[in-house]
Amino acid sequence: DSRIKWLLHMVTWNVATAEPPEDITSLLQLDVQPPADLYVIGLQEVNATPVRFISDMLAEDSWSHVFMDTLAPRGFVKVTSIRMQGLLLLVFAKQIHLPFIRKIQTTYVRTGIFGYWGNKGGVSVRFSFYGHMVCFLNCHLAAHMNYALERVDEFEYILESQDFDISDTPNVLDHKVVFCLGDMNFRIADHGLHFIRSSINSGRLNLLWTKDQLTMMKKKEPFLQEFEEGPLNFKPTYKFDRNSDTYDTSGKKRKPAWTDRILWRIKPKPQPSEDDDDEKASTSTDDGLDEYPLLVAQDKYTSDMSYGVSDHKPVIATFSLELRKCFDIPLVHISPVGVWSADQDALLTYTIQEDFMSSTWDWIGLYKVGFKSASDYETFVWVRENDLPEINEVIQVKCKYEICIPLLSGQYLLGYFSTNMQSILGLSANFQVSVPLLHL
Repeated sequence: DSRIKWLLHMVTWNVATAEPPEDITSLLQLDVQPPADLYVIGLQEVNATPVRFISDMLAEDSWSHVFMDTLAPRGFVKVTSIRMQGLLLLVFAKQIHLPFIRKIQTTYVRTGIFGYWGNKGGVSVRFSFYGHMVCFLNCHLAAHMNYALERVDEFEYILESQDFDISDTPNVLDHKVVFCLGDMNFRIADHGLHFIRSSINSGRLNLLWTKDQLTMMKKKEPFLQEFEEGPLNFKPTYKFDRNSDTYDTSGKKRKPAWTDRILWRIKPKPQPSEDDDDEKASTSTDDGLDEYPLLVAQDKYTSDMSYGVSDHKPVIATFSLELRKCFDIPLVHISPVGVWSADQDALLTYTIQEDFMSSTWDWIGLYKVGFKSASDYETFVWVRENDLPEINEVIQVKCKYEICIPLLSGQYLLGYFSTNMQSILGLSANFQVSVPLLHL
């Protein structure tokens, strides 16, 4: 059996407009072995004011920077991100996986039940991971104790109204697995502040579970019953005095609550309808579902109490995804030819190994080893312009040294970026570029 286990590390955190902490090692559990394959980070209430500094990689916010700066040296590349005002969703993958993460799309939806358009809603990312359709949805639902029903309505509205320009998975719930994370804002009903605090302090969190509004709503709402969640064996993550482990001591004295959650949903097997007769076996839209099953197991569901920049604590979930690769050959093979140095034109070859919607707007980037994202190239060259490639045709591209040779010697690699698929479809091995000092 060729099933392989991939490790997924997820974080949801309402950062309450704070600037990021300097060290996010424990948030990403970077010292834990084995390391993750994918990181998915959903933030809420990211400071929506204009960025304080402009980098050479578009005007990313300070949170995106701290994640990229921490993960890139460890070999993780930002696959994509989407931001809608305070909502930010970031996806990182080990560099080795990049050619197998395809059909990346992002979308967003605002919810405005109370007329506050834009500060609540959902942002999502979907892609095919070795052929398996996955979707991640980061949402921020309506606040306040009395609005549990509205939260459920908003969540359902977000799930139903986000759509993708992909025929086999036009909606969030069409994906083989959906992970929903965010500040869902569900509170603990009925119990008074004193009872909630004493239950937390005595470690008897189970006394609060039955009055958690999401747990209560799940009993009534069939669509929520399709979502799974691990046990709430960590203290409620809201609301804290900043830079402390002390629950709200302000005049409002908010009741602690598990506002910050991570859920997942495996797509239910299609139920054969009665009028399908004998055709049902051949017309199932999920042919091959059993041939390539995707198994999800949650390994950890906890919060990290060490961070105090916000009045919420971050919630972390780790998962093992067990799946068979539907393919393991990159769509494009690419490599440098000969020596790359500052005194001669550079040569590279690429080969399309399988048909895809290639375009003359595709390009090949030269990346430093440890690059942060597809747009973090040192320089790039367009693919061959005059005619589209044949399968397995070896295409050579010449690049003037003043364009293609970077300023500094070092280890680099080439990546083929597809405009239509919005992703890197092939990476070369690392190679040395030599720049004599007299060129500097």
